[in-house]
Amino acid sequence: MQKKNTKKTAVRGSSGNTLKASIRHWGLLFLGPVVAAFAIGFVWPFLQGIYLSLCKFRLISDAEFIGFGNYVKAFQDASFTHSFWYTALFALTSLVIINVLAFAVAYALTQEIKGSNLFRTVFFMPNLIGGIVLGYIWSMIFDGILSHFGTSILLNSTFGFWGLIILVCWQQIGYMMIIYIAGLQAVSEDMLEAACIDGANRWQTLWRVTIPNVMPSITICVFLSLTNGFKLFDQNLALTAGQPFLIQPGGVSIKTTEMLALNIYNTFYGSNSASQGVAQAKAVIFFLLVAGLGLAQLAYTRKKEVQQ
Repeated sequence: MQKKNTKKTAVRGSSGNTLKASIRHWGLLFLGPVVAAFAIGFVWPFLQGIYLSLCKFRLISDAEFIGFGNYVKAFQDASFTHSFWYTALFALTSLVIINVLAFAVAYALTQEIKGSNLFRTVFFMPNLIGGIVLGYIWSMIFDGILSHFGTSILLNSTFGFWGLIILVCWQQIGYMMIIYIAGLQAVSEDMLEAACIDGANRWQTLWRVTIPNVMPSITICVFLSLTNGFKLFDQNLALTAGQPFLIQPGGVSIKTTEMLALNIYNTFYGSNSASQGVAQAKAVIFFLLVAGLGLAQLAYTRKKEVQQ
């Protein structure tokens, strides 16, 4: 009996080793194309972009290494500084409005109201429209409204700012709403019933039970809102294109509604022969900024999540 058991164990062990070896072999075979595509499509361009940010060039083939001169020019560029603070204000404002309204809509649609599925579809539909199309649609809407006041969205930076806020909120609230609905539906009914039995009213239940349990959804939505706010490009290009202009002392012109991504684009395709290297340096700074803010936000909000 002991010999038979030993043989069975040996057979199982050998078959297990064979299975592991087969998984390792085929796993590497299937991962190979994915890793190669990731390296070619992301890693190599990313590393090349960092190198080009240290060069003066018109074409990649004639890149001339100049060190950190492009970074110095980037930080000395008044338009880049303005677009940074403008983008930061926009990202913070849109983050608060989008998440408050998206959570409010999601909470209302999980209260067993009639037609909730229809409302979910209607709120989500703007997210399916491209940013360029949305920008041109809303530019016509805003210009039609503001024409009665003798101005347009391209002539007033305040209207341009809030126009972008309205456009982005209209597009993204429905998407964030879906994430919040998933989080709200995952809250345990037992916890809600226990809070009700303990005498908590609806407001107390919302703040003490529901929101702490929805923190994973809040983490995702805040991260997406923050990064999308900083990376906004196509809506900015279509709605205002950075206008109106502001002429500073010395003849330097600044586009008052120009965000960071659009500023990098305009710098790269500017008339200055050395602008490509400066634009590349701005892009690297932009990446570090968005990545740093995103990671910091994830680390902070994850600490608030309730372990279930």
